[in-house]
Amino acid sequence: MRDYVILTDSCCDLSAEMAAELGVEVLPLSLQMGDRTYRNYLDGREIGFHEFYERVRSGELATTSAVNVGEFEEKMREILKTGKDILSISFSSALSTTYQSSVIAAEELKDEFPDAKILTVDSLCASLGQGLFVYLCAQEQKKGKTIDEVKTFAEETKGRVCHWFTVDDLNHLKRGGRINATTALFGTMLAIKPVMHVDNEGRLIPVSKARGRKASLTALVDRMEATAIDPAGQTVFISHGDCLEDAEFVAGEVRRRLGVETVHINYVGPVIGNHSGPGTMALFFLGSER
Repeated sequence: MRDYVILTDSCCDLSAEMAAELGVEVLPLSLQMGDRTYRNYLDGREIGFHEFYERVRSGELATTSAVNVGEFEEKMREILKTGKDILSISFSSALSTTYQSSVIAAEELKDEFPDAKILTVDSLCASLGQGLFVYLCAQEQKKGKTIDEVKTFAEETKGRVCHWFTVDDLNHLKRGGRINATTALFGTMLAIKPVMHVDNEGRLIPVSKARGRKASLTALVDRMEATAIDPAGQTVFISHGDCLEDAEFVAGEVRRRLGVETVHINYVGPVIGNHSGPGTMALFFLGSER
Protein backbone atom coordinates (compact mmCIF):
# COMPACT_ATOMS: atom_id res chain seq x y z
CA MET A 1 0.00 0.00 0.00
CA ARG A 2 1.35 3.42 -1.01
CA ASP A 3 1.59 6.11 1.61
CA TYR A 4 -0.66 9.14 1.12
CA VAL A 5 -1.01 12.77 2.11
CA ILE A 6 -4.17 14.61 3.13
CA LEU A 7 -4.23 17.94 1.30
CA THR A 8 -6.62 20.74 2.22
CA ASP A 9 -6.88 24.53 1.97
CA SER A 10 -6.63 27.40 4.42
CA CYS A 11 -10.39 27.78 4.83
CA CYS A 12 -10.06 24.87 7.26
CA ASP A 13 -8.92 27.48 9.84
CA LEU A 14 -6.84 24.92 11.74
CA SER A 15 -3.95 26.30 13.71
CA ALA A 16 -0.62 25.86 11.96
CA GLU A 17 0.50 23.72 14.90
CA MET A 18 -2.44 21.33 14.61
CA ALA A 19 -2.07 20.99 10.84
CA ALA A 20 1.59 20.10 11.31
CA GLU A 21 0.76 17.62 14.06
CA LEU A 22 -1.81 15.95 11.81
CA GLY A 23 0.64 15.82 8.89
CA VAL A 24 -1.81 17.74 6.69
CA GLU A 25 -0.63 19.84 3.74
CA VAL A 26 -2.48 23.16 3.35
CA LEU A 27 -2.84 25.41 0.30
CA PRO A 28 -3.61 29.07 1.07
CA LEU A 29 -6.45 31.05 -0.46
CA SER A 30 -5.76 34.73 -1.17
CA LEU A 31 -7.05 38.08 0.02
CA GLN A 32 -6.76 41.44 -1.76
CA MET A 33 -6.77 44.32 0.74
CA GLY A 34 -5.70 47.81 -0.12
CA ASP A 35 -3.03 47.61 -2.82
CA ARG A 36 -1.65 44.25 -1.72
CA THR A 37 -2.53 40.58 -2.11
CA TYR A 38 -2.02 38.41 0.97
CA ARG A 39 -1.95 34.62 1.09
CA ASN A 40 -4.04 33.20 3.92
CA TYR A 41 -1.42 30.99 5.57
CA LEU A 42 -2.51 29.27 8.77
CA ASP A 43 0.28 30.93 10.74
CA GLY A 44 -0.76 34.42 9.60
CA ARG A 45 2.72 35.12 8.21
CA GLU A 46 1.45 37.57 5.55
CA ILE A 47 -1.45 39.12 7.44
CA GLY A 48 -2.07 38.56 11.14
CA PHE A 49 -5.57 37.61 12.23
CA HIS A 50 -6.03 40.43 14.76
CA GLU A 51 -4.51 42.90 12.28
CA PHE A 52 -6.99 41.79 9.61
CA TYR A 53 -10.01 42.28 11.86
CA GLU A 54 -8.75 45.67 13.06
CA ARG A 55 -8.48 46.81 9.45
CA VAL A 56 -12.01 45.57 8.74
CA ARG A 57 -13.26 47.44 11.83
CA SER A 58 -11.64 50.59 10.48
CA GLY A 59 -13.67 50.26 7.28
CA GLU A 60 -11.26 48.60 4.87
CA LEU A 61 -12.81 46.29 2.29
CA ALA A 62 -11.26 43.17 0.81
CA THR A 63 -11.86 40.63 -1.94
CA THR A 64 -10.94 36.95 -1.82
CA SER A 65 -9.61 34.42 -4.33
CA ALA A 66 -9.89 30.63 -4.40
CA VAL A 67 -6.97 28.26 -4.90
CA ASN A 68 -6.61 27.97 -8.67
CA VAL A 69 -5.86 24.94 -10.83
CA GLY A 70 -2.22 25.86 -11.33
CA GLU A 71 -1.61 26.12 -7.58
CA PHE A 72 -3.19 22.71 -7.04
CA GLU A 73 -1.15 21.17 -9.85
CA GLU A 74 2.10 22.56 -8.43
CA LYS A 75 1.42 21.27 -4.92
CA MET A 76 0.04 17.92 -6.06
CA ARG A 77 3.00 17.35 -8.36
CA GLU A 78 5.39 18.09 -5.50
CA ILE A 79 3.68 15.42 -3.35
CA LEU A 80 3.33 12.86 -6.14
CA LYS A 81 7.03 13.09 -6.96
CA THR A 82 7.75 11.72 -3.47
CA GLY A 83 5.83 8.56 -4.39
CA LYS A 84 2.81 9.35 -2.20
CA ASP A 85 -0.87 9.41 -3.16
CA ILE A 86 -3.20 12.34 -2.35
CA LEU A 87 -6.55 12.69 -0.61
CA SER A 88 -7.60 16.27 -1.31
CA ILE A 89 -10.34 17.72 0.95
CA SER A 90 -11.58 21.16 -0.10
CA PHE A 91 -13.67 24.08 1.12
CA SER A 92 -17.39 23.72 0.29
CA SER A 93 -18.12 23.91 -3.44
CA ALA A 94 -21.23 25.98 -2.63
CA LEU A 95 -19.00 28.77 -1.28
CA SER A 96 -15.86 28.60 -3.45
CA THR A 97 -14.45 27.24 -6.72
CA THR A 98 -11.53 25.67 -4.80
CA TYR A 99 -12.97 22.14 -4.96
CA GLN A 100 -13.55 22.38 -8.73
CA SER A 101 -9.93 23.47 -9.15
CA SER A 102 -8.75 20.40 -7.22
CA VAL A 103 -10.78 18.09 -9.46
CA ILE A 104 -9.40 19.64 -12.66
CA ALA A 105 -5.83 19.50 -11.35
CA ALA A 106 -6.21 15.85 -10.35
CA GLU A 107 -7.46 15.00 -13.83
CA GLU A 108 -4.62 16.92 -15.49
CA LEU A 109 -2.00 14.97 -13.53
CA LYS A 110 -3.33 11.47 -14.26
CA ASP A 111 -1.25 10.91 -17.38
CA GLU A 112 1.89 12.27 -15.73
CA PHE A 113 1.49 9.98 -12.70
CA PRO A 114 -0.44 6.93 -13.99
CA ASP A 115 0.28 4.79 -10.93
CA ALA A 116 -0.83 7.39 -8.38
CA LYS A 117 -4.18 7.89 -6.70
CA ILE A 118 -5.45 11.46 -6.48
CA LEU A 119 -8.81 11.37 -4.72
CA THR A 120 -10.87 14.54 -4.19
CA VAL A 121 -13.55 15.28 -1.59
CA ASP A 122 -15.95 18.23 -1.52
CA SER A 123 -16.13 18.77 2.23
CA LEU A 124 -19.34 20.84 2.06
CA CYS A 125 -17.77 22.43 5.15
CA ALA A 126 -16.32 25.80 6.10
CA SER A 127 -13.95 27.28 8.69
CA LEU A 128 -13.26 24.96 11.61
CA GLY A 129 -16.11 22.75 10.40
CA GLN A 130 -13.77 21.91 7.55
CA GLY A 131 -10.99 21.77 10.12
CA LEU A 132 -12.92 19.28 12.25
CA PHE A 133 -13.69 17.19 9.16
CA VAL A 134 -10.01 17.12 8.15
CA TYR A 135 -9.05 16.31 11.75
CA LEU A 136 -11.41 13.32 11.80
CA CYS A 137 -10.07 12.04 8.48
CA ALA A 138 -6.49 12.41 9.75
CA GLN A 139 -7.42 10.36 12.83
CA GLU A 140 -8.59 7.56 10.51
CA GLN A 141 -5.31 7.81 8.59
CA LYS A 142 -3.39 7.49 11.88
CA LYS A 143 -5.31 4.27 12.59
CA GLY A 144 -3.73 2.80 9.46
CA LYS A 145 -6.73 3.13 7.16
CA THR A 146 -6.03 3.12 3.42
CA ILE A 147 -6.66 6.15 1.24
CA ASP A 148 -9.79 4.48 -0.15
CA GLU A 149 -11.06 3.69 3.34
CA VAL A 150 -10.55 7.29 4.48
CA LYS A 151 -12.25 8.58 1.31
CA THR A 152 -15.26 6.36 2.13
CA PHE A 153 -15.22 7.57 5.74
CA ALA A 154 -15.12 11.19 4.51
CA GLU A 155 -18.13 10.77 2.23
CA GLU A 156 -20.10 9.01 4.97
CA THR A 157 -19.18 11.56 7.66
CA LYS A 158 -19.34 15.02 6.08
CA GLY A 159 -23.13 15.23 6.31
CA ARG A 160 -22.89 14.97 10.11
CA VAL A 161 -20.36 17.75 10.64
CA CYS A 162 -22.58 20.43 12.18
CA HIS A 163 -21.81 24.14 11.73
CA TRP A 164 -23.62 26.75 13.82
CA PHE A 165 -22.72 30.42 13.40
CA THR A 166 -23.77 33.82 14.60
CA VAL A 167 -22.41 37.26 13.68
CA ASP A 168 -22.20 40.52 15.56
CA ASP A 169 -22.58 42.95 12.64
CA LEU A 170 -25.25 42.25 10.04
CA ASN A 171 -23.72 44.67 7.54
CA HIS A 172 -21.05 42.14 6.54
CA LEU A 173 -23.77 39.64 5.59
CA LYS A 174 -25.55 42.41 3.70
CA ARG A 175 -22.41 43.13 1.63
CA GLY A 176 -22.08 39.42 0.86
CA GLY A 177 -25.69 39.24 -0.31
CA ARG A 178 -26.79 36.94 2.55
CA ILE A 179 -29.41 39.41 3.82
CA ASN A 180 -30.98 42.54 2.35
CA ALA A 181 -30.36 46.14 3.43
CA THR A 182 -33.70 46.50 5.24
CA THR A 183 -33.10 43.36 7.32
CA ALA A 184 -29.61 44.59 8.19
CA LEU A 185 -30.89 48.03 9.22
CA PHE A 186 -33.74 46.87 11.45
CA GLY A 187 -31.77 43.92 12.80
CA THR A 188 -29.01 46.29 13.87
CA MET A 189 -31.48 48.71 15.47
CA LEU A 190 -33.19 45.93 17.44
CA ALA A 191 -29.98 44.02 18.30
CA ILE A 192 -31.24 40.99 16.38
CA LYS A 193 -28.53 38.37 15.79
CA PRO A 194 -28.98 35.66 13.16
CA VAL A 195 -28.34 32.01 14.02
CA MET A 196 -27.12 30.23 10.89
CA HIS A 197 -25.79 26.88 9.80
CA VAL A 198 -24.14 25.23 6.81
CA ASP A 199 -26.73 22.94 5.21
CA ASN A 200 -26.40 19.57 3.47
CA GLU A 201 -25.39 21.30 0.23
CA GLY A 202 -22.64 23.29 1.95
CA ARG A 203 -24.50 26.62 1.84
CA LEU A 204 -24.66 29.17 4.65
CA ILE A 205 -28.34 29.40 5.65
CA PRO A 206 -30.06 31.63 8.26
CA VAL A 207 -32.18 29.42 10.54
CA SER A 208 -33.42 31.60 13.40
CA LYS A 209 -32.86 34.88 15.25
CA ALA A 210 -31.86 35.77 18.78
CA ARG A 211 -32.31 39.05 20.64
CA GLY A 212 -28.89 40.17 21.80
CA ARG A 213 -25.40 38.75 21.72
CA LYS A 214 -25.60 36.53 24.80
CA ALA A 215 -28.80 34.88 23.56
CA SER A 216 -27.22 34.17 20.17
CA LEU A 217 -24.20 32.49 21.78
CA THR A 218 -26.44 30.38 23.99
CA ALA A 219 -28.48 29.42 20.92
CA LEU A 220 -25.39 27.79 19.38
CA VAL A 221 -25.05 25.52 22.41
CA ASP A 222 -28.79 24.80 22.33
CA ARG A 223 -28.40 23.54 18.77
CA MET A 224 -25.55 21.27 19.80
CA GLU A 225 -27.55 19.92 22.71
CA ALA A 226 -30.39 19.04 20.32
CA THR A 227 -28.39 17.04 17.77
CA ALA A 228 -24.90 16.12 19.03
CA ILE A 229 -23.92 12.44 19.07
CA ASP A 230 -22.21 11.47 22.33
CA PRO A 231 -21.14 15.07 23.06
CA ALA A 232 -19.03 14.15 26.08
CA GLY A 233 -16.89 11.87 23.92
CA GLN A 234 -16.36 14.38 21.12
CA THR A 235 -13.63 16.80 20.17
CA VAL A 236 -15.39 20.11 19.56
CA PHE A 237 -14.03 23.02 17.50
CA ILE A 238 -14.91 26.71 17.96
CA SER A 239 -13.82 29.56 15.70
CA HIS A 240 -14.17 33.28 16.30
CA GLY A 241 -13.79 36.59 14.49
CA ASP A 242 -11.40 38.21 16.96
CA CYS A 243 -13.71 37.74 19.97
CA LEU A 244 -11.85 35.21 22.11
CA GLU A 245 -13.81 36.00 25.26
CA ASP A 246 -17.07 34.98 23.56
CA ALA A 247 -15.43 31.81 22.23
CA GLU A 248 -14.33 30.93 25.75
CA PHE A 249 -17.88 31.52 27.01
CA VAL A 250 -19.26 29.07 24.42
CA ALA A 251 -16.52 26.57 25.26
CA GLY A 252 -17.42 26.85 28.93
CA GLU A 253 -21.08 26.23 28.17
CA VAL A 254 -20.47 23.09 26.09
CA ARG A 255 -18.27 21.77 28.88
CA ARG A 256 -20.79 22.61 31.60
CA ARG A 257 -23.98 21.58 29.83
CA LEU A 258 -22.79 18.69 27.66
CA GLY A 259 -19.76 17.30 29.47
CA VAL A 260 -17.40 17.99 26.57
CA GLU A 261 -13.76 17.65 27.61
CA THR A 262 -11.76 18.55 24.49
CA VAL A 263 -12.37 21.92 22.82
CA HIS A 264 -10.10 23.58 20.24
CA ILE A 265 -10.49 27.32 19.66
CA ASN A 266 -9.00 29.29 16.77
CA TYR A 267 -9.64 32.34 14.60
CA VAL A 268 -12.02 32.48 11.67
CA GLY A 269 -9.37 33.17 9.04
CA PRO A 270 -9.43 36.31 6.89
CA VAL A 271 -10.93 34.68 3.79
CA ILE A 272 -14.11 33.61 5.57
CA GLY A 273 -13.87 36.47 8.07
CA ASN A 274 -14.04 38.93 5.20
CA HIS A 275 -17.63 37.79 4.57
CA SER A 276 -18.76 37.25 8.18
CA GLY A 277 -16.93 40.10 9.93
CA PRO A 278 -15.51 40.75 13.38
CA GLY A 279 -17.51 39.14 16.16
CA THR A 280 -18.35 35.99 14.21
CA MET A 281 -18.82 32.98 16.50
CA ALA A 282 -19.05 29.40 15.27
CA LEU A 283 -19.47 26.01 16.93
CA PHE A 284 -18.65 22.71 15.20
CA PHE A 285 -19.40 19.15 16.28
CA LEU A 286 -20.68 15.79 15.03
CA GLY A 287 -24.45 15.44 15.06
CA SER A 288 -27.20 13.14 13.93
CA GLU A 289 -27.85 15.64 11.12
CA ARG A 290 -26.63 19.07 10.07
